[in-house]
Amino acid sequence: MPTDPTATKLDGVLGGRTAAAFKRAFGVVTVGDFLEHYPRRYAKRGELTALNRIPVGESVTIVAEVLTVQERPMKARRGSILEVRITDGQGILVLTFFNQTWRSKELAPGVRGIFAGKVGDYKGVLQLAHPDYELFEAAEKSTSADAARSWAMTPIPIYPATASVASWQVAKAMAVVLDGLGPLPDPIPDEVRTRENLLSYGEALERIHRPKTDADAHVARDTLRHREAFLLQAALLQQRQLAKLEETTPRIAAPDGLLERFDAALPFTLTGDQKLVGAEIARDLGQSVPMNRLVQGEVGSGKTLVALRAMLTVAESGGQAAILAPTEVLAGQHLRSIVKSLGPDLAARLMPTLLTGQMPVAERRRAMLRIVSGQAKIVIGTHALLSESVTFYDLGLIVVDEQHRFGVEQRETLRQKGTRPPHVLVLTATPIPRTVAMTVFGDLDVSTIRELPAGRAGIETFVVGLVDHPAWISRAWARLSEEVAAGRQAFVVCPAIDVGEPEDDGEPPVEGETVATPESPERPRATVVGTLTELSSIEATRSLRLASLHGRMPSDEKDSIMRQFAAGGIDILVATTVIEVGVDVPNAAAMVVLDADRFGVSQLHQLRGRVGRGSLPGLCLLVTAAEPGSIARERVDAVAATLDGFELAQVDLELRQEGDVLGSAQSGGRSSLKLLRVAHDGDLISLARSEAAAVLDSDPALSEHPALRAALEHRVDASARAALSKN
Repeated sequence: MPTDPTATKLDGVLGGRTAAAFKRAFGVVTVGDFLEHYPRRYAKRGELTALNRIPVGESVTIVAEVLTVQERPMKARRGSILEVRITDGQGILVLTFFNQTWRSKELAPGVRGIFAGKVGDYKGVLQLAHPDYELFEAAEKSTSADAARSWAMTPIPIYPATASVASWQVAKAMAVVLDGLGPLPDPIPDEVRTRENLLSYGEALERIHRPKTDADAHVARDTLRHREAFLLQAALLQQRQLAKLEETTPRIAAPDGLLERFDAALPFTLTGDQKLVGAEIARDLGQSVPMNRLVQGEVGSGKTLVALRAMLTVAESGGQAAILAPTEVLAGQHLRSIVKSLGPDLAARLMPTLLTGQMPVAERRRAMLRIVSGQAKIVIGTHALLSESVTFYDLGLIVVDEQHRFGVEQRETLRQKGTRPPHVLVLTATPIPRTVAMTVFGDLDVSTIRELPAGRAGIETFVVGLVDHPAWISRAWARLSEEVAAGRQAFVVCPAIDVGEPEDDGEPPVEGETVATPESPERPRATVVGTLTELSSIEATRSLRLASLHGRMPSDEKDSIMRQFAAGGIDILVATTVIEVGVDVPNAAAMVVLDADRFGVSQLHQLRGRVGRGSLPGLCLLVTAAEPGSIARERVDAVAATLDGFELAQVDLELRQEGDVLGSAQSGGRSSLKLLRVAHDGDLISLARSEAAAVLDSDPALSEHPALRAALEHRVDASARAALSKN
């Protein structure tokens, strides 16, 4: 048996059949997994559920009292229906059982219990058909008034449940596990536990699953939340230690070299933030330890310029830099902008090279030859760079553009192409709240660019609410035609390509991004095809030069469309979110986002960043049919209220569910937060990080903290640990 009882397989404690049911329902395998299936709330035998607030169509677990029991024959076929009316003292819910007369003996008026099932509405009456239930036995009551009061007010854990596994079945199995558990090693050091008034691990588990009072559950939850934060931060900080054991080639810019020549030719002055972040990157590149740095910054703040300066530093020593871009449109634009920024002399020397999946075979072969020979000092590509057939001569720097588009496995695949561990620079224009940065990117150094280059005219954003003003859509189209008449260009963004198409457009999925589920799913989505047809027929826009762009177009067609748009040959481009990141057309001054409520906050902010990039003021119209006051409308209103991406990131965090913030593909196994909530537990996460840092600084190998070392080995299993190392 393992030293740590929580590592025991669940089937060894509950039996194979029960363990298999729990694995199917909740994904739990070990005793530790099951113990972390915490109650989502607590009920009381003496308190009833407010039946007038339960939602139709959802599975519920409620506490109620039987009011009446009635049996009647079925009209259409043989048999009977048992109708049991339960109440909270005000509202009424009907339980229906078909051909189960025997239940009337136990479901007697006055009996209380827990009832679970899916809420239906039959002729205006709420009901549960064939619900599961567990009654409170009268034998549990004592004749003593105090004992009876205690019995009535003892918290009853209500667990996340499924149609096949009810809450009380979890509770009974949990009692079996807890009774056989024995002493547990505690990963929280004694001095931390004493200073923060925390329970021992075993006592916290006992109290959260079998509390005698509300206070028991509260203090247990506080302890376990602290434990979760501490272990997570310890794992991340330990990973930083391991990363610093790797050795790589330092990359230092030479005096009068490529970087100085580039800087001298710039037609503008770097912003203060660009200089600061550039210095941080230069310091990292000059070390023999691989850089692992995240650069976050507002849309248009110059992150790509900062990354290009790092590439020139690497090229000084003969190294290569690879930019991993999420879309072919963005990769192609990166190539054009880098060549333009370098100028003819530096571009000829560094030979920036594009590699994408849809390139013609001969062109692809030439690109791969440049890469393997080392001629191409800067390589820009999509997922095609991850192919086994792509080999680098001396990969010294990886730049991951828009990190939320890539999983850690993809980043590691590219990292393995270096003969020595390459430096890694991760870029994001989706600002990350401090607590998320500590939780998801706690093993990376984080730099921030807030300052925007001078000369930006800014963007005005307005909500076009169609619920109250359906005619406003006509005004939106007229507004676009006015912009075109003034010599400007515009985008129209749709959530889908055509009717019946999935909402993504064939580009790699956005990992960690929330695309809002519409609150009125029956409402047709705006599509590229339908919108292009509409704009071609209405008076305001039919005479304009219209075109469409989406991820399912052939690569050469997408590139041709973007070139035409950049050259001013297209007035209005109707597109999907393929234009979300990196597309830079200074003359594009207006944007209409249709069904804006179907996009997440950060995605809307990214889309809006495609306009107002030059000296022309930007205009963004967010068209929505979401009801005022709804969560979907709140998202849209929040984006219209501010241009501050960092403020919007916090709003997004508060409006999104925790799983959206810490998606597994993005965070590399760090998404399994049970009690910790990064939107609200920032102070605790900061405290836990400083506590974990103090322990690891004094005892890097954790030889004096064997329980913590064992917990990290168990909790950060092989796959999660591998994923942690790939950021």
